[in-house]
Amino acid sequence: MADLKQLMDNEVLMAFASYATIILTKMMLMSSATAFQRLTNKVFANPEDCASFGKGENAKKFLRTDDKVERVRRAHLNDLENIVPFLGIGLLYSLSGPDLSTALMHFRIFVGARIYHTIAYLTPLPQPNRGLAFFVGYGVTFSMAYRLLKSRLYL
Repeated sequence: MADLKQLMDNEVLMAFASYATIILTKMMLMSSATAFQRLTNKVFANPEDCASFGKGENAKKFLRTDDKVERVRRAHLNDLENIVPFLGIGLLYSLSGPDLSTALMHFRIFVGARIYHTIAYLTPLPQPNRGLAFFVGYGVTFSMAYRLLKSRLYL
């Protein structure tokens, strides 16, 4: 079994940790962006969140949906749907002993695609910008899964 020193010496794992940190920080910022949009537009999803803006019937007018808030929220949800599989498959891929340059290519393309996807979603840029960014990121995760299964298949 590998000890912590061996794991820390694994350049691919350290590269994965770096890019995972970048993409998780980006995902956390999307949560803050959603909250910012809710506060600046006074749009809330739960009645208790409206309490500081009014009471009773007056507070209900803040309980609604807004296109700007929903756009940021959907971009955040899309991050959750794509970053979580990347983290799991990327970790296993990193531990499977891939070539550093190939692993870096996977990690960099995925992070770049997710950042571009967010820009395309929030700006909004015309399609197929967002769709292409999604499929590039999805393709990277699938490529890592394929390489992992191809090299370490124990079925």
